[in-house]
Amino acid sequence: MASLSMAPVNIFKHGADEEKAETARLSSFVGAIAIGDLVKSTLGPKGMDKILLGGGKGGTVTVTNDGATILKAIGVDNPAAKVLVDMSKVQDDEVGDGTTSVTVLAAELLREAELLIAKKIHPQTIISGWRKATQAAREALREVALAVDAVMRLKGSGNLEAIHIIKKLGGSLTDSYLDEGFLLDKKIGVNQPKRLENAKILIANTGMDTDKIKIFGSRVRVDSTAKVAEIELAEKDKMKEKVDRILKHGINCFINRQLIYNYPEQLFAQAGVMAIEHADFAGVERLALVTGGEITSTFDHPELVKLGHCKLIEEVMIGEDTLIHFSGVAMGEACTIVLRGATQQILDEAERSLHDALCVLSQTVKEPRTVYGGGCSEMLMARVVSDLANRTPGKEAVAMESFAKALMMLPTIIADNAGYDSADLVAQLRAAHQENKTTFGLNMSEGTVGNMAELGITESFQVKRQVLLSASEAAEMILRVDNIIKAAPRSRVPDHHPC
Repeated sequence: MASLSMAPVNIFKHGADEEKAETARLSSFVGAIAIGDLVKSTLGPKGMDKILLGGGKGGTVTVTNDGATILKAIGVDNPAAKVLVDMSKVQDDEVGDGTTSVTVLAAELLREAELLIAKKIHPQTIISGWRKATQAAREALREVALAVDAVMRLKGSGNLEAIHIIKKLGGSLTDSYLDEGFLLDKKIGVNQPKRLENAKILIANTGMDTDKIKIFGSRVRVDSTAKVAEIELAEKDKMKEKVDRILKHGINCFINRQLIYNYPEQLFAQAGVMAIEHADFAGVERLALVTGGEITSTFDHPELVKLGHCKLIEEVMIGEDTLIHFSGVAMGEACTIVLRGATQQILDEAERSLHDALCVLSQTVKEPRTVYGGGCSEMLMARVVSDLANRTPGKEAVAMESFAKALMMLPTIIADNAGYDSADLVAQLRAAHQENKTTFGLNMSEGTVGNMAELGITESFQVKRQVLLSASEAAEMILRVDNIIKAAPRSRVPDHHPC
């Protein structure tokens, strides 16, 4: 009987790589924990900033403590690290905030899992305990959620397109303000009215230029300059006819996404119509939304065109720049936030922070429940999970305890980032929750434990719930990994037909 060879058999293509069992698991843990360590110093109201230097020509500089921005900018090669980066992107898309929290919580769960694996506890046992812990934490979070009035400004619509953000260099962040109405960073045409009451607005995306024939690659041959003049006159007549068709809509304001050349601008001025050119696509879309109009490209049927309306259009100055202000728009909740700052980096970071805040408000419109912040919710969930672990027999209880420890790491990191004694503060917070002071959290302004209800520190229930569920799911998926297989790199084929 022939004996079987005990030599290892390679079933993969040349160049492919494989990591098995403990090696694969350790590689996943190291990558995920490294991503968590990268962003955890940005967590909390006193989190630190990161400088991101772009690799392109000129190297753009970004200064931020926004987890989503940091993770989007870095390139990672570790598969588990990529899972956490993708999870943070989904968190940002789903609820707009909590990207750092979800990454840090997932990393802390895997840090605890690494210790349990070292104690020979099977991954499936850990996952089973975590699932029960997640369910208990979710129930506890739902029980303490508070109902609040929906965001007043949005009137229950949750449409963030109604809120326009304009960034203007100069001044300081304290000079930023909320403006009632809509601001467009464009100029009004020459010799046209600079102030307009009870405006009827036609919003268009159409060519308004007369100095080129619109047939690609066409050539026109003439035998005299008079024929050139005839062509120019024909183009002018064509443009005049187009302007006349636009004016038949009974408007006193024309806003075009494309350029408006001198001749049509002159015709609008003669008709006493305000013309605004080259309003970018986002500006035109938002303007149509807030004024109640529609973007049109053809003008043969005025009765089918929906015009926009507003009570007043006028020019305003912000710093050294002139902008166009629309007030009394059809969409009453429309407003503009004007951000001021000394550098472009400050303005960009303020816009990111404002985006997160607006996304939380939008989520609060859809789900009008909040929970207390300052690490209060995490400590509350950790306590509930610990109580469940004390009542649970077997090794699952150890996994539940690890889940509770990971939750308690969030207030610990918040305190560390603020420069306070995290061990002392978290011990005080745990003691307060054991005494059923379930509204207590960390007051990072004074470095003490305080009542979040009195301080008015709340967070969106929807964001907090998504952080809990996404982090536990991602950590569970990485924990299941027992093999990492990397495909062989694509071989280079010589190009025999260079350009």
